[in-house]
This record gives sequence, C-alpha cells and structure tokens, in this order.
Amino acid sequence: MESEKKDLLERKSEIIKELEILFKTNLKITDWDVPEADDRKAAEVLVEILQEGLDKIKEDIKNGKYDNY
Repeated sequence: MESEKKDLLERKSEIIKELEILFKTNLKITDWDVPEADDRKAAEVLVEILQEGLDKIKEDIKNGKYDNY
C-alpha cells in the first residue's frame, strides 16, 4: 500500500469526525440565524454545499492543483 494511502487510512476516523463537526457546526449556526428553520431541509442544503465543495476539490485534483502541494 502506498504510504500516502496508509497515512490517510490511519487517520480516516479523525477526518470523518472533522467533517461531521463542520456539518454540525454549520447546521447549528443556521438554527441560531433562522430559529424557524426546518432542520432536515437545512441539513440537505448543507450536504449539497459540502458536496459542491468536494466536487470542486476533485476537479482541482484532476487539473493538477495539488500535484506539488
């Protein structure tokens, strides 16, 4: 196994936890900003935004942006 993959897999649970923290923090901010917010709808929109960000990162990887990061 490549050393990069091994390192990331060893930290997989930490990475997922950080993503969950990002999600929950932003959902909580929406609750504060919009008290009458539908939490499920807010969560769905937030996932769409996070996915858009991940898609952009994937495209950047494909285009070599991180080849020499």
